[in-house]
Amino acid sequence: MPAYRYHAVDAEGHSAKGTMDAANEVDLEQRLKRTGLDLLTFRLAERNPTITGIPITRRDLITFCFHMEQISRAGIPYFEGLNDLRDSMENARFRQVLTALLEDLEGGKMLSQALAGHPDVFDTVFVNLVKAGEQTGQLDEVFANLSSTLKWQDELISQTRRLVIYPAIVLVVILSVLAFLLLYLVPQLVSLIRNMGGELPLQTRLLISLSDLLSHWWGLFLALPVAGLIGFNVALRHDAGTRLGWDHFKLYLPLTGPILRKIVLARFATVFATTYKAGIPVLEGLRLAQQVVGNRAIAAALAEAEQQIIAGESLSKSFQKLAIFPPLVLRMLRIGESTGALDTALLNISDFYNRDVKDSIEKALKVLEPALTIILGGILGLIMYAVLMPVYDILTKFKF
Repeated sequence: MPAYRYHAVDAEGHSAKGTMDAANEVDLEQRLKRTGLDLLTFRLAERNPTITGIPITRRDLITFCFHMEQISRAGIPYFEGLNDLRDSMENARFRQVLTALLEDLEGGKMLSQALAGHPDVFDTVFVNLVKAGEQTGQLDEVFANLSSTLKWQDELISQTRRLVIYPAIVLVVILSVLAFLLLYLVPQLVSLIRNMGGELPLQTRLLISLSDLLSHWWGLFLALPVAGLIGFNVALRHDAGTRLGWDHFKLYLPLTGPILRKIVLARFATVFATTYKAGIPVLEGLRLAQQVVGNRAIAAALAEAEQQIIAGESLSKSFQKLAIFPPLVLRMLRIGESTGALDTALLNISDFYNRDVKDSIEKALKVLEPALTIILGGILGLIMYAVLMPVYDILTKFKF
């Protein structure tokens, strides 16, 4: 449907300008008449080119949700509130999105319909929650819950990055030190040791062999990991079985696996609790949760639970058969179903996982830091022992 820029007047002769979607000129005039305006002039509106390269961050969405919550509680018209937000928004791309939302609202669309036109900014869960809020008249609560959820996600991502970045930095340091020792230091010392004579111990001979292998085939050592990563990424993109197997494998890795499982389940519990509280049916909430958990193995389990509920099973029994929730969560679900306060039970589950994830990440960081330090020190110690031990043996044979 094309968009038109119009100039109209109301019954008192006040001028009004704006943009509205309409099938044609006649439809535009009729739409304006229904709003109490008489059309004077019009022209086709030219959409602004999309601004690319500027990401819309989670912080921008949190600002949007907080602003929408406030104007919903205050009863301010969405058009007026969004117009103020657009004028104060620093992100140029988000300003463009807000401009498009204003045009869609002027064209007669509901807020959820306008948001659905920007799936790269507002995901399916976001749009459906807003739609449910429109139907129940609780948009202020919906935006408050969305703001809380986005803040939790932002904090969780920050903590997860800490868990990943520190081991990555230590791994880079270890590999860099190993490469320096094996490619530069060991060959220099080997010539010295051989000139001094004497038989080399086993660990020194192994280290020299490893140094020679790395010196002659360093290109292969670099190419193999790169080729393996490229092949693995290609398999992940084109093979559904590989993606499912990889997601399942990640859940059972030592140390990080249990934390990842808790993160995925915390995301599910938060989204499911938010959708249920907003008035979205259980089955629809499960479908939405499958799209945002970020793990195909868990999503497949939730799809299985959905089928069991359709077949007549209760929510708690269907989750019990999945064997992915701890007994405490299943017990809280049963209590929520029996008391009719399922929304409260879901929010308690969400709070339980949120706290558990934070505690698990903090504990993992406390374990990782000394463990990686010990590993780095152990590797360096073994190399220095293999290099310096024959030097020490030779020096002890000299009589001063």
